Amino acid sequence: MNFHQLHAISETVRQNCNLTEAAHVLRTSQTAVGRQIREIEQELGTEIFVRTGRRFGGLTVAGAQFLPIVERLIDQAQVLREATRHLFEGLSGPLAVAATHAQARYVLPSVVSAFRRTHPEVRLSLHQGSAQQVADMLANAQVDIAIASEVLDGREDLISFACHEWTPVVLVPPGHALLAVPLTLHALARYPLITYDSGYARQLSIRRAFTAVGIEPEVAVIAKDADVIKTYVQLGLGVGIASSLAFDVERDTGLRAIDAGALFGRQWTRLALRRNSFVRAYTYAFLESFAPSLTREVVISTLGQQLETN
Repeated sequence: MNFHQLHAISETVRQNCNLTEAAHVLRTSQTAVGRQIREIEQELGTEIFVRTGRRFGGLTVAGAQFLPIVERLIDQAQVLREATRHLFEGLSGPLAVAATHAQARYVLPSVVSAFRRTHPEVRLSLHQGSAQQVADMLANAQVDIAIASEVLDGREDLISFACHEWTPVVLVPPGHALLAVPLTLHALARYPLITYDSGYARQLSIRRAFTAVGIEPEVAVIAKDADVIKTYVQLGLGVGIASSLAFDVERDTGLRAIDAGALFGRQWTRLALRRNSFVRAYTYAFLESFAPSLTREVVISTLGQQLETN
């Protein structure tokens, strides 16, 4: 059994049992693909594909059970290649990070600056999206690290770490009436709201809080990032609800922030890695730059525990 045979099986399934298409993707001949499949079937003592004349008509029962093992072996082969390549790369190579807007705009700049000073040979690329998009980028191997919210913790194909706790805040102009009274959902609902759109986990927690007490607030503006929320609050269109990460007393002098953690709950920024992925030495350095608690020993220990339970 060899990896050429495993790739022949995997790609034939991916191409709906079309050997011609599989051969094209694998850059070989249809005859070679068919031979590789026959050889592994002979070694296993069972057929993997149903035959209809000379055509493949789908997986046999044994083939369906065998396919997930084939995919895992191919994934592990890729991990091995990355590990081998890393031995020759040393501290240089690519590192792709995906993050939500709040993380990319307000948290990562200082982390990236520090990392670039200590690892100038690393080719760092940054990608931005919603929490769900960031998680998908990591799961699809488009990036090496994902930084977002609790969405990352709900993905079985990812391993995530809690890094920074933060709270939602209510943003108002100086002198606003909400600054002089206790913050409640009923008091907040007296004003049009400017907050995140429905694709963001933060907006879902806000909506759940209002629904629980039977309030349907007026939403004046929905936005994909906190900068838009702050802009329209300053224009007087309503009261903003955003992440505390996006507010800075010295920078946002035209706004005041009221802690809304008691209303909407405290949340965590999470950093995630793809399950079974190979972690390069400089990736460990980036993780610790982002969250000092994520030492190499902690990450390796967590990855090992996760693998043992799956």
